[in-house]
Amino acid sequence: MTRERFTQELNQLRDQIITMGSYVAEELRYALAALTELDLTKAGYVTSLDKQVNQIRFAIEERCFLIIAMQQPAAGDLRLVFAAANMIVDLERMGDQAKGIAKLIPQLKLHPNIQRPSELDDMGKLVAAMLHDALRAYADGDIALSQNVAGRDPEVDSLYANVFTQIMFMLAQSTDPEHVRVIYEMLRCARELERFGDLVCNFAERSIYLVTGSMPSDSHTADLPGFKREL
Repeated sequence: MTRERFTQELNQLRDQIITMGSYVAEELRYALAALTELDLTKAGYVTSLDKQVNQIRFAIEERCFLIIAMQQPAAGDLRLVFAAANMIVDLERMGDQAKGIAKLIPQLKLHPNIQRPSELDDMGKLVAAMLHDALRAYADGDIALSQNVAGRDPEVDSLYANVFTQIMFMLAQSTDPEHVRVIYEMLRCARELERFGDLVCNFAERSIYLVTGSMPSDSHTADLPGFKREL
């Protein structure tokens, strides 16, 4: 494999990751629309998109394997390949979080009049914007934008804390077991979005690693139990 061909392979690898990210973004978009509208059809779209996300991940893994097998990359190139292998794991997990939201729609639809905390919608908009910017930063090698994405994680955590407080209050006030179940499902939605935000930050930090060769300090890790960041 010539150097020119090798560079082409790395560029195609980057393009595949961006494509995978666009599918995840679409998956999240449908999941949030399904949550807002309690639309089972849109929830079904999420599952279909998630299968495509998984297929793209396997294709990227195969490309990474072939790149390493066909040429012994230098340290900098090897960093690109291994970072890519980790970034697609983060993207696949983001898709899983979106799919997790979609799976809750049938239960939420049973009691559509139960009011949801407005911060739940705010969380969805925020993590969607973070993913959009993280993909753009990765495509452009924009360290500042990647840092900006990672810096928004505390805002996601703050919104989650507000949702958690409100839902705990709602649970304490409710005496209907069915209502309790639906209210709890809203908390699960918030957890999926909180975790989605963590994974976007992972992706953004790996983008920084690709340019600088070192991982940023994990100063904004979530302090909430069960939601520690994984790098």
